[in-house]
Amino acid sequence: MSGAGLALVALLVAAPAVAATQQEVEESLTCQCGCGLTVHACNHLQCPSGEPMKKEIAERLARGEDRETILAAFRARYGEKVLSSPTFGGFNWLAWVTPFVALLTGGLGVTLVIRHWVRAPAPAAAGEPPADDELRRRLARELEDMDREP
Repeated sequence: MSGAGLALVALLVAAPAVAATQQEVEESLTCQCGCGLTVHACNHLQCPSGEPMKKEIAERLARGEDRETILAAFRARYGEKVLSSPTFGGFNWLAWVTPFVALLTGGLGVTLVIRHWVRAPAPAAAGEPPADDELRRRLARELEDMDREP
């Protein structure tokens, strides 16, 4: 195989790796147009925020910058809000821990309620519960009235 052929094969092999890195970086950043989607997922035609960000990411990757360097540059420009997932530093750890704490607390609550229901004493099933004399007389009258009606 000639030198040009090897270069072409190397380019074809490297191109998907660069594209995957571009997509990875785009998915790590939130579009600043207000859509709430990642830069990669923003579906606004000619988005005033997403398109320039995609172009800048491609240029930075072409210069050989890695993912962390690119993310740091965008974080310096836009702040933490540009990241699609919070970092573990500072107060952001709460965003990572809260869902797990909520699930564990809910699971514990459900477990305690089920245990309480299972361990609750069963109502006494010893015969007919005592009825009030007034209720017995009323029941007897209503039954007699039903028997008299045609």
